[in-house]
Amino acid sequence: MSYLSRRRFLQTTAAAAAAVAAGSSRLDARPLHLPIGLQLYSVRNLLPNDFDGTLHQVRAAGYTVVEAAGYFGRSATEFRHSMDQAGLRCVSTHHALNILETQLDQWLDYAHTLGLEYLICSSSGGMHRDPNAKGEPTLDDWRWIAGEFNRIGEKVKAAGMTFGIHNHTPEFAVIDGTLVYDLLLQSTDPKYVVFEMDAGWVYVSGHNPVDYLRKDPKRFPLMHVKDIVREADGKVHMPVLGKGNEDYQPILRAATGLKYYFVEQEQFDMDPIEELKLDADYMRKLSI
Repeated sequence: MSYLSRRRFLQTTAAAAAAVAAGSSRLDARPLHLPIGLQLYSVRNLLPNDFDGTLHQVRAAGYTVVEAAGYFGRSATEFRHSMDQAGLRCVSTHHALNILETQLDQWLDYAHTLGLEYLICSSSGGMHRDPNAKGEPTLDDWRWIAGEFNRIGEKVKAAGMTFGIHNHTPEFAVIDGTLVYDLLLQSTDPKYVVFEMDAGWVYVSGHNPVDYLRKDPKRFPLMHVKDIVREADGKVHMPVLGKGNEDYQPILRAATGLKYYFVEQEQFDMDPIEELKLDADYMRKLSI
């Protein structure tokens, strides 16, 4: 075979292989067969003025499951009735650690009435083992927090639900050479504690959500989905999904233990409901 013929053959073969690989990738892609969820913090400014109307708008925007972030002065029966009337299912809720430590039994009763599956610690609130301590939590404080998570998680499990931890960026602090998030994963009992990964804040912290999801996907049954743009001044902006820097295809492909995800948009550039419709459309069309 001449040099030119061999070169043409190799080029043709390489092109054919690339086409096959691309076709295989498209064939491997599959829809995300999970209900489209919304963290109700996204509509926190709308709910106080028109609670029931906002819930109906959320449903019309394409969401079927939600995660609560406050109850807006409503009893559990009233909250559940509003959800039912809007055609929504509330499957999870958020409470700060200090609330869970002092009012857990009260909120477990509330959660039962709502029919919740998950009760999530929204934030450790920078808590210290010593209530008089100041400054950022130490590594010993975080070890104590992990112990509190285990204690709370055991009670939540006994009540027929699952307890989980939601992250922001403090969980990715490095203290004395130890990454706090790794400490929490290692120090909490998988029988009692799962993790709700906020993929946006993981990204902001400088880490890749995929790395954690691949290591132990069963520990991440819940996820917050938000997009991120880093501005030139270092500030973080959160646009509609698909307009930022996060690629959710590999993230959700790695999340093989995922039961629910919740879109959470914390900032809006236009009408919130219109942007939430765009978010729902993005998730509906996303293949992994």
